[in-house]
Amino acid sequence: MPTTVHAFGAPEAGKPLAPVTIERRDVGPHDVRIDILYCGICHSDMNFVDGSFDPLPVSPLVPGHEIVGRVTETGSDVSRYQAGDLVGIGCMVNSCRECDNCRAGQEQYCLKGHTLVFGSPDPAEPGAHTQGGYSEAIVAPDDFVVRVPEALDPAAAAPLLCAGITVYAPLKRFGAGSGTKVAVVGLGGLGHLGVKMAKAMGADVTVLSQSESKREAAATLGADHYAVTGDGTAFTELANTFDIILNTVSAPVSLPDYLGMLRLHGTMVNVGVTTEPMPVDVFTLCQNGRSFVGSLFGGIAETQEMLDFAAEHQVTADIELIGSQDINTAYERIHASDVRYRFVVDGSTFTGLRA
Repeated sequence: MPTTVHAFGAPEAGKPLAPVTIERRDVGPHDVRIDILYCGICHSDMNFVDGSFDPLPVSPLVPGHEIVGRVTETGSDVSRYQAGDLVGIGCMVNSCRECDNCRAGQEQYCLKGHTLVFGSPDPAEPGAHTQGGYSEAIVAPDDFVVRVPEALDPAAAAPLLCAGITVYAPLKRFGAGSGTKVAVVGLGGLGHLGVKMAKAMGADVTVLSQSESKREAAATLGADHYAVTGDGTAFTELANTFDIILNTVSAPVSLPDYLGMLRLHGTMVNVGVTTEPMPVDVFTLCQNGRSFVGSLFGGIAETQEMLDFAAEHQVTADIELIGSQDINTAYERIHASDVRYRFVVDGSTFTGLRA
């Protein structure tokens, strides 16, 4: 029989989240059940809840896609995990597994569409939608679960399941490492991990920010340089400088200004999500043979690689741990840019919630 669990979800778009109860399916042959210890809060959770992306696909909608927990039950055909293992789930919990992209280990780009951890039609339960990590427990296919190294603080590791892999994947793809110069635009939940990951890879890292206010924080995170973009002088002073520019902000930026900072064959990668358009100056791209690309999070194998890399280099998020009762306040504070740098919800606080 399905199991009822306590959770925190959105009753409708634009409304505050509230305690709810949801059902988790029985553990199938290839599934694992996980008791959730921690779940990070991502800006895209808020985009789903307020309807910025699409109308709410199901009511209530339980967000959360940066999940760390302990395995409590495994299906009959599961061999890679056992009860007690520390594991994680990120943005997706299924894909077709058959298309070219899935076979290449890039399930996030599944040509038939990956299954998000919340808000997607659930192929394991026809007629149902997936529900996310603001809850006591979750059931998911074992091949979309990753092992979280015990060397990592599990609470601070939770944001790695989205923010961490979102910056790691393009930095690796475009060759961040010794001898390369990487600029990180913005110093929020994504940006602070972009700095840490790029430094761990051996790159020379510059933070690009609109004001002086985050200079000290950037240095504390390990950035080698800091440049203020608000008055425009940095775009001239740092023209033709960077191999990679990682844009982490969730708002439009002036692409011609930033593209002009790329050196020969440099690449600007957009990982921050905005629903507003950003015009591209093609002539600026043609100069220096520059590239402008977008990037989602990573595939499952790449996510595991990122976690192992993070454990080796002791890279985790800077977090503020909160209880489930503080989720709505956390949303308000994220809108006000009042967090350094990621909220993480203590999973034990979902237990006993009254819907």
